[in-house]
Amino acid sequence: MLDRAALLEKAKTSSFYRWLLNQSLSRMIPFNKPHGFEVLEVEQYRLKTLIPYKKSNFNHIRGLHACGLATISEFTTGFLLLSALDPKKYRIIMQRIEMNYHYQGKMDATAEFTITEEWLQEKIMKPLQTQDAVVVPCEIKIHDTKGNHLTTGLVFWQFKDWSKVKTKVN
Repeated sequence: MLDRAALLEKAKTSSFYRWLLNQSLSRMIPFNKPHGFEVLEVEQYRLKTLIPYKKSNFNHIRGLHACGLATISEFTTGFLLLSALDPKKYRIIMQRIEMNYHYQGKMDATAEFTITEEWLQEKIMKPLQTQDAVVVPCEIKIHDTKGNHLTTGLVFWQFKDWSKVKTKVN
């Protein structure tokens, strides 16, 4: 059985392991399964995901639902951040999300989030040396397959060293 890090590493260059990653994610995050989200491209500091244009993602006028677009924004940013950091060392939790909707989604759409090692150091690692927690806004944009800019999201993630977490984990 592949561990999480090995699966992620192989998914960067193999369509089979990307498929396996997507299958695993739909089981680990059952809330997202009906949406059919898919990881399309995975790199060390970049993730591109798909929200398919299908009935379970429609709003009342057969466009991509606002909440589905917000959810793929949360998923994409959170998954990349968890992949880039050690989840045994840092607790990550969404604090809030802000979405700006620019264009009605009437076809498949992709969300893309990119960070750098420098960004991680500046926004998370260094501040956590002197603070118990840090909240970091992550901007993510969603475009449809024709390139129309559907949304700009700001997902605010709180990071904490597990040693500073006061609530009990079950």
